[in-house]
Amino acid sequence: MSNESDVPDTDREMDADEAAESDSSESARPAADADTAGDGADTPAEETSPEGSAGDETTAADVGETDKRDDQGIRPPGSRPGSDDERPGADRPVRTAGDDEENPLDEALGSDVDEDMEIDEEIEEDDLLGGLKVETSKEISVPDRLVDQVIGQDHARDIVLKAAKQRRHVMMIGSPGTGKSMLAKAMSQLLPKEELQDVLVYHNPDDGNEPKVRTVPAGKGEQIVEAHKEEARKRNQMRTVIMWIIIALILGYALIIVGQILLGILAAGIIYLAFRYISRGNDAMVPNLLVNTADQQTAPFEDATGAHAGALLGDVRHDPFQSGGMETPSHDRVEPGAIHKANKGVLYIDEINTLDIRSQQKLMTAIQEGEFSITGQSERSSGAMVQTEPVPCDFIMVASGNMDAMENMHPALRSRIKGYGYEVYMDDTIDDTPEMRRKYARFVAQEVEKDGRLPHFTREAMEEIILEAQRRAGRKDHLTLELRNLGGLVRVAGDIARAEGKEYTEREDVLQAKGRSRSIEQQLADEFIERRKDYELTVNEGGAVGRVNGLAVMGEDSGIVLPVMAEIAPSQGPGQVIATGQLKEMAEEAVENVSAIIKKFSDQDISEKDIHIQFVQVGEGGVDGDSASITVATAVISALEEIPVEQNVAMTGSLSVRGDVLPVGGVTHKIEAAAKSGIDKIIIPKANEQDVMIEPEYEEQVEIIPVSHISEVLEVALAGEPEKDSLVDRLKSITGRALEQREVGAGGTNPSPQ
Repeated sequence: MSNESDVPDTDREMDADEAAESDSSESARPAADADTAGDGADTPAEETSPEGSAGDETTAADVGETDKRDDQGIRPPGSRPGSDDERPGADRPVRTAGDDEENPLDEALGSDVDEDMEIDEEIEEDDLLGGLKVETSKEISVPDRLVDQVIGQDHARDIVLKAAKQRRHVMMIGSPGTGKSMLAKAMSQLLPKEELQDVLVYHNPDDGNEPKVRTVPAGKGEQIVEAHKEEARKRNQMRTVIMWIIIALILGYALIIVGQILLGILAAGIIYLAFRYISRGNDAMVPNLLVNTADQQTAPFEDATGAHAGALLGDVRHDPFQSGGMETPSHDRVEPGAIHKANKGVLYIDEINTLDIRSQQKLMTAIQEGEFSITGQSERSSGAMVQTEPVPCDFIMVASGNMDAMENMHPALRSRIKGYGYEVYMDDTIDDTPEMRRKYARFVAQEVEKDGRLPHFTREAMEEIILEAQRRAGRKDHLTLELRNLGGLVRVAGDIARAEGKEYTEREDVLQAKGRSRSIEQQLADEFIERRKDYELTVNEGGAVGRVNGLAVMGEDSGIVLPVMAEIAPSQGPGQVIATGQLKEMAEEAVENVSAIIKKFSDQDISEKDIHIQFVQVGEGGVDGDSASITVATAVISALEEIPVEQNVAMTGSLSVRGDVLPVGGVTHKIEAAAKSGIDKIIIPKANEQDVMIEPEYEEQVEIIPVSHISEVLEVALAGEPEKDSLVDRLKSITGRALEQREVGAGGTNPSPQ
């Protein structure tokens, strides 16, 4: 922090009332006298003014200002962090918002729709709107506070409340669109505003490359700068008058007395340049308002996602004019970083692992110390020579990202966040209860209000949105919490209704929007299916040995039919399983598990045979995951036993080495893809039976067959009764598991994201 005795202006100017009342004589008095008067608040009176005169000029406003800074934990100017008690970082005592008499943090976090809406309790369990008695979303009130608008994520919201009260850091990990940035913004609204500060940077007459830093209460920085500018303007006016008087005298003397007008013009030019140079030095005395919080209605919220080092940590602009008095003063070239703008507020960084390692290390220092000096980030720039005194950056860090964010994140930075805060995993889905369905109806109203141009939704349109939320959850009795994508559907439906001039958005608009708002993967998958039909690559009738229609997902919300073919060939050496189709690690392991099952039940000696497995027309992405395990096993068994597979059957499921069919993800999208391809029988794991939520148009087209064991798969998929029955019986006798008694041993596990 700066020492006020080095700042060439008055602390009287830092008070708005005194700055307004100061006359020209006060403005023009020597800087040294003014500085002495200004130090009364931060130094003992006997040191500030040995004769007591300066102490008499120290006003109550000055003392009050200093006391306020002390209350906020700001060190006196010129001090340096020493003991743990002095450092304003994570180790110092924390002032909790609960100390205030009236604080919004004391209120309950979140709000229920029940509070201000009429509920029909008799039908709330079965009603898609949870019993809400409304006809349009216009009748649903939207909370004012952002934190009350968050849907689901109860655990994360509780953590945000605690972190805001105790000023703790938070790291949120989860899928995109689950509300991480919204919660970070909500935290900034929960923090007290009265602690905000302005930051000023002053010229250092002792060393121009080390500008001095000072903090003042919010809103006072502008007053200080204006007072300095006014004083500089008055000084410049006085110097200008003196300059022209001197020039007139010189020209008169040269013309009248000496008679050398050319010599007089030359002397006048020198005087002019000298005064201009002095004026530039006077302008350098005006401080740079680095951080201005005068207009802040809430605590600062700075989104530094993807910020380069200068934008995050601050920078010093390069000045090509570094000689002849033409240079810009170094303190005027200082630029704040996001960490400084977020002082007393929230610094939010999404995809924290994308920050380069040096920025993460410096961010770690800023978190620990609560202050960070600004210097030029480019080593070749003149700004690299400048380094300010430490600038306050006492922020709450909210970092977020997907699961891979933790892999590339600096371990020490994560330790800082975890050691002084919380780690939160964001939920992807939430229980489908009447209360949550009411909140989803309010979500529709929130999106309409937030956009400001969309027509409100009818009751039927809101019900369709909630049905889509159930469907996108991928789990029975759950609702998706990936609300950004669901909000996109709301906006597309509203745009359709608005384009047609409707007063309200109707169910037909939502249905139309579902087609228009398909993801790129869905569009590619549909085109893929159509091309296969055009070239007759999709086989959905008859039987074929070693060929099985598998099911896979592309992206997160689109399914495709993926044929798998198997062929048995004599081996030139030890027999092996050869799989092609750009298999990734998990898919390769699945093929190895299938080979164990084949060796266990097969009557044939496969040590002298090669088993070739081909994933047909996989594409550039390759095959990832193990959801094609039962498909591979069925194809290989069919090829070994030379028993054809029914081509009107498609299947998906993981397979254990004991032959158990385990749950997978994306079954709804896979079933719909099979239906589009003309396949009418679909085998899925029994554990996934409750997750099926296909569109009504496909319900009559397909027969869904849940299975628990590979023997059940073969019984449905293989053709030819005698051969098939013999094979299935042999497999049952080896595994010792009857169809009627089978239950998936891992039925309680979460579906794998295939």
